[in-house]
Amino acid sequence: MNIFIPLIAGVLIGYVLRRKERKVNVDAPMSIALLLLIFFMGVEAGKVKIDALWLLSSSIVFAALTIAGSVGIALLVGGRG
Repeated sequence: MNIFIPLIAGVLIGYVLRRKERKVNVDAPMSIALLLLIFFMGVEAGKVKIDALWLLSSSIVFAALTIAGSVGIALLVGGRG
């Protein structure tokens, strides 16, 4: 599904609504849409069979390497001051 069409339509509608004097509150519909999106992502994730031990170990290794890389870059760029 092409995501750019609804994105561009939303930007255009937002631009039109911004130019009008009447303010439209979209907080509640946006919150509902996000909660539904998160729910359906969870449903899809629950249908996938995974090896949880492998996922846990690879996530820990990835997190450790990410931290080490960030600290290394910070030391290279910022020095030890």
